Amino acid sequence: MAQTNFIPKKPENIQKLVGVNDHNLDLLANGYDVSITDTGNQVMIDGSESQISKVIAVLEALDNLVSADINIGAPDIVSAMKMADKGTIEYFPDLYKKILIRDAKGKPIRVKNIGQKNYVEAIEQHDVVFGIGPAGTGKTFIAVVCAVAAFKKGEVSRIVLTRPAIEAGESLGFLPGDLKEKVDPYLRPIYDSLYSILGTNTTDHLMERGVIEVAPLAYMRGRTLDDAFIILDEAQNTTDAQMKMFLTRLGFNSKMIVNGDMTQVDLPGRQRSGLIDAKHILKNIDQIKFVDFSANDVVRHPVVAKIINAYEKGEDRT
Repeated sequence: MAQTNFIPKKPENIQKLVGVNDHNLDLLANGYDVSITDTGNQVMIDGSESQISKVIAVLEALDNLVSADINIGAPDIVSAMKMADKGTIEYFPDLYKKILIRDAKGKPIRVKNIGQKNYVEAIEQHDVVFGIGPAGTGKTFIAVVCAVAAFKKGEVSRIVLTRPAIEAGESLGFLPGDLKEKVDPYLRPIYDSLYSILGTNTTDHLMERGVIEVAPLAYMRGRTLDDAFIILDEAQNTTDAQMKMFLTRLGFNSKMIVNGDMTQVDLPGRQRSGLIDAKHILKNIDQIKFVDFSANDVVRHPVVAKIINAYEKGEDRT
Protein backbone atom coordinates (compact mmCIF):
# COMPACT_ATOMS: atom_id res chain seq x y z
CA MET A 1 0.00 0.00 0.00
CA ALA A 2 1.11 3.55 -0.71
CA GLN A 3 -0.10 7.10 -0.36
CA THR A 4 0.21 9.96 -2.85
CA ASN A 5 -1.12 13.51 -2.99
CA PHE A 6 -2.36 15.18 -6.18
CA ILE A 7 -2.21 18.97 -6.42
CA PRO A 8 -4.17 20.67 -9.25
CA LYS A 9 -2.53 23.22 -11.53
CA LYS A 10 -4.73 25.94 -10.08
CA PRO A 11 -6.20 26.02 -6.56
CA GLU A 12 -9.65 26.84 -7.96
CA ASN A 13 -9.64 23.61 -10.02
CA ILE A 14 -10.10 21.41 -6.99
CA GLN A 15 -13.85 22.01 -6.66
CA LYS A 16 -14.59 21.05 -10.26
CA LEU A 17 -12.26 18.05 -10.09
CA VAL A 18 -13.83 16.47 -7.01
CA GLY A 19 -17.41 17.18 -8.10
CA VAL A 20 -20.52 17.84 -6.04
CA ASN A 21 -20.23 16.02 -2.70
CA ASP A 22 -16.96 14.50 -4.01
CA HIS A 23 -18.95 12.45 -6.55
CA ASN A 24 -16.09 12.38 -9.08
CA LEU A 25 -13.72 11.05 -6.43
CA ASP A 26 -16.25 8.37 -5.48
CA LEU A 27 -16.28 7.16 -9.09
CA LEU A 28 -12.49 6.93 -9.11
CA ALA A 29 -12.40 5.18 -5.75
CA ASN A 30 -14.99 2.61 -6.84
CA GLY A 31 -13.28 2.05 -10.16
CA TYR A 32 -9.77 1.54 -8.80
CA ASP A 33 -10.33 0.17 -5.27
CA VAL A 34 -8.47 3.02 -3.65
CA SER A 35 -9.27 5.49 -0.90
CA ILE A 36 -9.45 9.11 -2.09
CA THR A 37 -9.84 12.10 0.20
CA ASP A 38 -10.39 15.76 -0.65
CA THR A 39 -8.26 17.75 1.80
CA GLY A 40 -9.41 21.13 0.52
CA ASN A 41 -6.50 22.09 -1.74
CA GLN A 42 -5.30 18.67 -2.88
CA VAL A 43 -6.41 15.05 -3.26
CA MET A 44 -4.94 12.28 -1.10
CA ILE A 45 -4.92 8.75 -2.57
CA ASP A 46 -4.30 5.53 -0.63
CA GLY A 47 -3.95 2.16 -2.37
CA SER A 48 -1.66 0.00 -4.43
CA GLU A 49 0.99 1.81 -6.46
CA SER A 50 -0.34 0.49 -9.77
CA GLN A 51 -3.85 1.77 -9.07
CA ILE A 52 -2.59 5.08 -7.68
CA SER A 53 -0.65 5.69 -10.89
CA LYS A 54 -3.86 5.30 -12.91
CA VAL A 55 -5.76 7.64 -10.60
CA ILE A 56 -3.01 10.26 -10.94
CA ALA A 57 -3.07 9.91 -14.73
CA VAL A 58 -6.83 10.40 -14.78
CA LEU A 59 -6.69 13.40 -12.44
CA GLU A 60 -3.95 15.02 -14.51
CA ALA A 61 -5.99 14.60 -17.71
CA LEU A 62 -9.11 15.99 -16.05
CA ASP A 63 -7.12 18.84 -14.51
CA ASN A 64 -6.01 19.86 -18.01
CA LEU A 65 -9.65 20.02 -19.12
CA VAL A 66 -10.73 22.04 -16.10
CA SER A 67 -7.82 24.43 -16.66
CA ALA A 68 -9.18 24.99 -20.17
CA ASP A 69 -12.58 25.96 -18.68
CA ILE A 70 -14.23 22.68 -19.75
CA ASN A 71 -16.84 21.39 -17.33
CA ILE A 72 -16.55 17.71 -16.46
CA GLY A 73 -19.07 15.18 -15.20
CA ALA A 74 -19.45 11.47 -14.51
CA PRO A 75 -19.21 10.38 -18.20
CA ASP A 76 -15.90 12.26 -18.54
CA ILE A 77 -14.52 10.54 -15.43
CA VAL A 78 -15.49 7.09 -16.71
CA SER A 79 -14.10 7.78 -20.20
CA ALA A 80 -10.78 8.91 -18.74
CA MET A 81 -10.63 5.80 -16.56
CA LYS A 82 -11.23 3.51 -19.52
CA MET A 83 -8.47 5.21 -21.51
CA ALA A 84 -6.11 5.01 -18.53
CA ASP A 85 -6.82 1.28 -18.28
CA LYS A 86 -5.97 0.86 -21.97
CA GLY A 87 -2.84 3.01 -21.71
CA THR A 88 -4.22 5.69 -24.07
CA ILE A 89 -4.90 8.45 -21.55
CA GLU A 90 -2.52 10.83 -23.36
CA TYR A 91 -5.08 11.04 -26.20
CA PHE A 92 -7.93 11.95 -23.83
CA PRO A 93 -7.65 15.77 -24.24
CA ASP A 94 -7.89 15.38 -28.03
CA LEU A 95 -11.51 14.27 -27.63
CA TYR A 96 -12.45 17.71 -26.31
CA LYS A 97 -10.93 19.87 -29.02
CA LYS A 98 -14.02 19.72 -31.24
CA ILE A 99 -17.53 20.76 -30.26
CA LEU A 100 -20.04 18.84 -32.38
CA ILE A 101 -22.95 21.11 -31.46
CA ARG A 102 -24.47 22.95 -28.50
CA ASP A 103 -27.63 21.57 -26.96
CA ALA A 104 -30.83 23.45 -26.15
CA LYS A 105 -29.24 24.83 -22.98
CA GLY A 106 -26.09 25.99 -24.76
CA LYS A 107 -23.92 23.22 -23.36
CA PRO A 108 -21.30 21.86 -25.78
CA ILE A 109 -21.67 18.27 -26.96
CA ARG A 110 -18.42 16.43 -27.63
CA VAL A 111 -17.44 12.83 -28.25
CA LYS A 112 -16.69 10.83 -25.09
CA ASN A 113 -14.25 8.20 -26.34
CA ILE A 114 -12.16 7.06 -29.30
CA GLY A 115 -15.01 4.88 -30.59
CA GLN A 116 -17.31 7.88 -30.86
CA LYS A 117 -14.53 9.95 -32.42
CA ASN A 118 -14.00 7.33 -35.14
CA TYR A 119 -17.76 7.17 -35.65
CA VAL A 120 -18.09 10.94 -36.19
CA GLU A 121 -15.14 10.96 -38.60
CA ALA A 122 -16.73 8.11 -40.58
CA ILE A 123 -20.02 10.02 -40.79
CA GLU A 124 -18.22 13.10 -42.07
CA GLN A 125 -16.34 11.17 -44.76
CA HIS A 126 -18.81 8.54 -46.03
CA ASP A 127 -22.29 8.45 -47.58
CA VAL A 128 -23.45 5.41 -45.60
CA VAL A 129 -22.15 4.49 -42.14
CA PHE A 130 -22.99 1.45 -40.02
CA GLY A 131 -22.51 1.80 -36.25
CA ILE A 132 -22.50 -1.67 -34.73
CA GLY A 133 -22.09 -2.42 -31.03
CA PRO A 134 -23.72 -2.71 -27.60
CA ALA A 135 -26.22 -0.36 -26.01
CA GLY A 136 -24.79 2.55 -24.08
CA THR A 137 -22.08 3.45 -26.60
CA GLY A 138 -23.92 6.57 -27.81
CA LYS A 139 -24.57 5.36 -31.37
CA THR A 140 -28.07 6.83 -31.65
CA PHE A 141 -27.34 10.04 -29.75
CA ILE A 142 -24.17 10.88 -31.72
CA ALA A 143 -25.93 10.10 -35.02
CA VAL A 144 -28.75 12.50 -34.11
CA VAL A 145 -26.19 15.12 -33.05
CA CYS A 146 -24.49 14.84 -36.45
CA ALA A 147 -27.87 15.05 -38.19
CA VAL A 148 -28.85 18.24 -36.34
CA ALA A 149 -25.39 19.74 -36.97
CA ALA A 150 -25.68 19.00 -40.71
CA PHE A 151 -29.14 20.59 -40.80
CA LYS A 152 -27.99 23.72 -38.96
CA LYS A 153 -25.07 24.09 -41.38
CA GLY A 154 -27.46 23.87 -44.34
CA GLU A 155 -25.90 20.63 -45.60
CA VAL A 156 -29.31 18.89 -45.63
CA SER A 157 -32.86 20.22 -45.62
CA ARG A 158 -34.48 17.53 -43.48
CA ILE A 159 -33.82 14.77 -40.98
CA VAL A 160 -35.48 11.36 -41.20
CA LEU A 161 -35.24 8.98 -38.25
CA THR A 162 -36.69 5.50 -38.29
CA ARG A 163 -36.58 2.10 -36.63
CA PRO A 164 -38.45 -1.17 -37.06
CA ALA A 165 -41.46 -1.63 -34.76
CA ILE A 166 -40.86 -5.16 -33.52
CA GLU A 167 -43.61 -6.53 -31.31
CA ALA A 168 -42.43 -7.99 -28.01
CA GLY A 169 -45.16 -10.29 -26.74
CA GLU A 170 -48.03 -7.95 -27.62
CA SER A 171 -49.64 -7.23 -30.95
CA LEU A 172 -49.68 -3.60 -32.01
CA GLY A 173 -53.34 -4.05 -32.92
CA PHE A 174 -54.27 -4.60 -29.29
CA LEU A 175 -52.48 -1.49 -28.02
CA PRO A 176 -54.70 1.57 -27.36
CA GLY A 177 -54.74 4.65 -29.59
CA ASP A 178 -54.25 5.45 -33.27
CA LEU A 179 -51.32 4.25 -35.37
CA LYS A 180 -49.00 7.05 -34.22
CA GLU A 181 -49.73 6.30 -30.58
CA LYS A 182 -49.11 2.60 -31.18
CA VAL A 183 -45.65 3.04 -32.72
CA ASP A 184 -44.39 6.06 -30.74
CA PRO A 185 -43.15 3.91 -27.82
CA TYR A 186 -40.81 2.13 -30.23
CA LEU A 187 -39.43 5.50 -31.35
CA ARG A 188 -39.04 6.97 -27.85
CA PRO A 189 -35.20 6.77 -27.74
CA ILE A 190 -35.05 8.89 -30.90
CA TYR A 191 -37.46 11.45 -29.47
CA ASP A 192 -35.40 11.59 -26.26
CA SER A 193 -32.24 12.37 -28.25
CA LEU A 194 -33.97 15.12 -30.21
CA TYR A 195 -35.47 16.71 -27.09
CA SER A 196 -32.09 16.63 -25.36
CA ILE A 197 -30.32 18.34 -28.27
CA LEU A 198 -32.93 20.76 -29.59
CA GLY A 199 -35.38 21.10 -26.73
CA THR A 200 -39.04 20.03 -26.76
CA ASN A 201 -40.54 23.15 -28.36
CA THR A 202 -38.01 23.36 -31.22
CA THR A 203 -38.28 19.65 -31.93
CA ASP A 204 -42.08 19.72 -32.01
CA HIS A 205 -42.03 22.82 -34.26
CA LEU A 206 -39.62 21.22 -36.75
CA MET A 207 -41.68 18.03 -36.77
CA GLU A 208 -44.86 19.99 -37.48
CA ARG A 209 -43.10 21.62 -40.45
CA GLY A 210 -41.94 18.23 -41.71
CA VAL A 211 -38.27 19.17 -41.34
CA ILE A 212 -37.83 16.32 -38.86
CA GLU A 213 -39.65 13.07 -39.55
CA VAL A 214 -39.74 10.23 -37.04
CA ALA A 215 -41.50 7.15 -38.39
CA PRO A 216 -41.47 3.36 -38.32
CA LEU A 217 -39.41 1.64 -41.00
CA ALA A 218 -42.46 0.53 -42.97
CA TYR A 219 -43.11 4.19 -43.86
CA MET A 220 -39.87 4.30 -45.89
CA ARG A 221 -41.05 1.95 -48.61
CA GLY A 222 -41.42 3.44 -52.08
CA ARG A 223 -39.62 6.71 -51.24
CA THR A 224 -36.44 8.38 -52.47
CA LEU A 225 -34.88 10.60 -49.83
CA ASP A 226 -32.93 13.49 -51.39
CA ASP A 227 -31.11 16.22 -49.45
CA ALA A 228 -31.72 14.36 -46.18
CA PHE A 229 -29.88 12.94 -43.19
CA ILE A 230 -31.42 9.52 -42.56
CA ILE A 231 -30.90 7.37 -39.46
CA LEU A 232 -32.05 3.78 -39.02
CA ASP A 233 -31.92 2.70 -35.38
CA GLU A 234 -32.20 -0.85 -33.97
CA ALA A 235 -31.20 -2.15 -37.40
CA GLN A 236 -30.54 -5.64 -36.02
CA ASN A 237 -34.33 -6.09 -36.10
CA THR A 238 -34.60 -5.63 -39.86
CA THR A 239 -34.91 -8.54 -42.26
CA ASP A 240 -32.73 -8.77 -45.37
CA ALA A 241 -35.60 -7.42 -47.47
CA GLN A 242 -36.16 -4.48 -45.11
CA MET A 243 -32.47 -3.60 -45.01
CA LYS A 244 -32.23 -3.63 -48.81
CA MET A 245 -35.41 -1.54 -49.03
CA PHE A 246 -34.05 1.03 -46.60
CA LEU A 247 -30.57 1.36 -48.11
CA THR A 248 -32.01 1.89 -51.60
CA ARG A 249 -33.99 4.92 -50.33
CA LEU A 250 -30.76 6.97 -50.39
CA GLY A 251 -31.06 9.96 -52.70
CA PHE A 252 -28.72 12.69 -53.93
CA ASN A 253 -26.98 14.94 -51.37
CA SER A 254 -28.05 12.60 -48.57
CA LYS A 255 -26.32 10.73 -45.79
CA MET A 256 -27.48 7.49 -44.21
CA ILE A 257 -26.62 6.06 -40.78
CA VAL A 258 -27.50 2.51 -39.75
CA ASN A 259 -27.16 1.56 -36.06
CA GLY A 260 -27.63 -1.78 -34.33
CA ASP A 261 -26.50 -4.36 -31.81
CA MET A 262 -26.04 -7.83 -33.26
CA THR A 263 -26.49 -9.41 -29.81
CA GLN A 264 -30.02 -7.98 -29.40
CA VAL A 265 -31.93 -9.47 -32.34
CA ASP A 266 -35.68 -9.69 -31.54
CA LEU A 267 -36.90 -10.98 -34.91
CA PRO A 268 -39.53 -13.70 -34.54
CA GLY A 269 -38.82 -17.29 -35.48
CA ARG A 270 -35.54 -18.01 -37.21
CA GLN A 271 -35.42 -14.92 -39.38
CA ARG A 272 -31.88 -13.75 -40.04
CA SER A 273 -30.99 -10.16 -39.22
CA GLY A 274 -30.49 -7.90 -42.23
CA LEU A 275 -27.76 -6.09 -40.29
CA ILE A 276 -25.65 -9.23 -40.00
CA ASP A 277 -25.91 -9.97 -43.71
CA ALA A 278 -25.32 -6.34 -44.73
CA LYS A 279 -21.92 -6.33 -43.03
CA HIS A 280 -20.78 -9.17 -45.28
CA ILE A 281 -22.54 -8.11 -48.48
CA LEU A 282 -21.50 -4.43 -48.44
CA LYS A 283 -18.01 -4.59 -46.93
CA ASN A 284 -16.19 -3.84 -50.20
CA ILE A 285 -18.14 -0.71 -51.20
CA ASP A 286 -15.91 2.36 -50.75
CA GLN A 287 -18.69 4.80 -49.90
CA ILE A 288 -19.86 2.59 -47.02
CA LYS A 289 -18.04 2.48 -43.68
CA PHE A 290 -18.57 0.05 -40.80
CA VAL A 291 -17.65 1.28 -37.31
CA ASP A 292 -17.55 -1.35 -34.57
CA PHE A 293 -18.13 -0.37 -30.94
CA SER A 294 -17.12 -2.62 -28.05
CA ALA A 295 -17.95 -2.88 -24.35
CA ASN A 296 -14.97 -0.57 -23.73
CA ASP A 297 -16.92 2.21 -25.45
CA VAL A 298 -19.82 1.94 -22.98
CA VAL A 299 -19.72 4.84 -20.53
CA ARG A 300 -21.38 3.63 -17.35
CA HIS A 301 -20.80 3.64 -13.62
CA PRO A 302 -17.61 1.68 -12.71
CA VAL A 303 -19.57 -0.58 -10.38
CA VAL A 304 -21.31 -2.03 -13.45
CA ALA A 305 -18.02 -3.68 -14.46
CA LYS A 306 -17.76 -5.22 -10.99
CA ILE A 307 -21.34 -6.52 -11.24
CA ILE A 308 -20.62 -8.10 -14.63
CA ASN A 309 -17.41 -9.72 -13.35
CA ALA A 310 -19.24 -11.07 -10.29
CA TYR A 311 -21.94 -12.63 -12.44
CA GLU A 312 -19.35 -14.14 -14.79
CA LYS A 313 -17.53 -15.72 -11.85
CA GLY A 314 -20.84 -17.04 -10.54
CA GLU A 315 -21.64 -18.57 -13.92
CA ASP A 316 -18.20 -20.17 -14.07
CA ARG A 317 -18.76 -21.77 -10.67
CA THR A 318 -22.18 -23.02 -11.76
